[in-house]
Amino acid sequence: MQNQKLTFYSIVAAVAGFLFGFDTVVISGANEPIKSLWSLSPFFHGTFIMSMALWGTVIGALGGGLPTERYGRKKTLFWIGIMYAISALGSALAPDPYTFSIMRFIGGIGVGISSVTVPTYLAEISPSKGRGSLVARYQFMIVFGIFIAFFSNYLLKGVGGDWDWRLMLGIEAIPAILYSILVLGVVHSPRWLYLNQNRKEDAAQVLKKLGIVDIEESLADMKSSVASTSVESLFSKAFSTPLKLAFVLAFFNQLSGINFILYYAPEILETAGLAGKDSLRNAIYIGGINLIFTVVGMYFIDRLGRKVLMIIGSIGYIIGLFMVAYCFYASLDASLLLLFILLFIAAHAIGQGAVIWVYISEIFPTRVRALGQSFGSGVHWVLAAMITLITPVFLDGEQGIYKDNPYPIFIFFGVFMIFQLVWVLFVMPETKGKSLETLEDELVSY
Repeated sequence: MQNQKLTFYSIVAAVAGFLFGFDTVVISGANEPIKSLWSLSPFFHGTFIMSMALWGTVIGALGGGLPTERYGRKKTLFWIGIMYAISALGSALAPDPYTFSIMRFIGGIGVGISSVTVPTYLAEISPSKGRGSLVARYQFMIVFGIFIAFFSNYLLKGVGGDWDWRLMLGIEAIPAILYSILVLGVVHSPRWLYLNQNRKEDAAQVLKKLGIVDIEESLADMKSSVASTSVESLFSKAFSTPLKLAFVLAFFNQLSGINFILYYAPEILETAGLAGKDSLRNAIYIGGINLIFTVVGMYFIDRLGRKVLMIIGSIGYIIGLFMVAYCFYASLDASLLLLFILLFIAAHAIGQGAVIWVYISEIFPTRVRALGQSFGSGVHWVLAAMITLITPVFLDGEQGIYKDNPYPIFIFFGVFMIFQLVWVLFVMPETKGKSLETLEDELVSY
């Protein structure tokens, strides 16, 4: 019964990841119709339509640590669902591009806060040995949401005529409302209750529900771990190692080109010769491979470790990106190009995709974990927003620099993945199987 409760709490919290993935990628199906409907320039389209949600995500990620610490993980999770619902309905009913951009911005804030609160919450309710796979449920839900968004876009294409893109965006409100209701049934984080609220008895009750046998020992470990930690000291020298690790991991995550490929998958595939409905169908393959290999990553993250998965992923990135570049450069068959894009997606899912949210949630001490998660997520989303902002300059319209042959973009990302492989091999420490308190002892210098 206790393990079933932990499973329930973790799955419900991770559903925020489903909304994250769905909200982030569903715009790919509405991209072209919106551009045509409102006759948007490449600059306006990139700045206000495609990247506005990501700028909201940046704000949510950078500021998400504050409500997560002050009001608790559970309350913050509830309001994330409400923001998703408002964004979905508002975007679907938007009468003009300005209203649409504001609604997407609200959803982006929900995504950003989600990337802070959910991994923090999952790490704090998880046992040490199973923490990797438990926190990775969030990533699984993200890619499941991405897959469903691609599939939903494909099914709704042409169903509502000029309104089909509105249906694509609005349908997200249903799972968002259900999620907010389910969150009311999860427990608070025991570490937040004890260390932030000084509610020792309530924390003990939660630990009991989570199946912890030696409750007093667990509480003592929590207490001792914060003896010299201050919330205000996140950017002090003591936390320089986890800050550097979070920054570099998030930096390489986006310099892989993952969001570029996910957001612009239909357009990339159309450039390769797969047009219209076919490009949306093939985007489903991308979502499906992402989902399958995320499950593989979840299975191995506590068996092989975070570092091994990152090595495997880096090698897959390098092969996939350079081969996609070559396929474009040599004008090879579109199906071969799709194959190497799928290899790239598989490499991401088993490597960075499975590792990033787990790793950042582990390396910061309890008192600054939400703020540290906010920092890592902020770096991730600032880069994601910048890449999405400038992509139309390279792909859209007659002025697109690489609109006919985008091979230099994939070479650019591939070079950075070589740098990532070197960093993983020689710098990145392993966190597999270690308690949060043990990792604090190893990575923090008081």
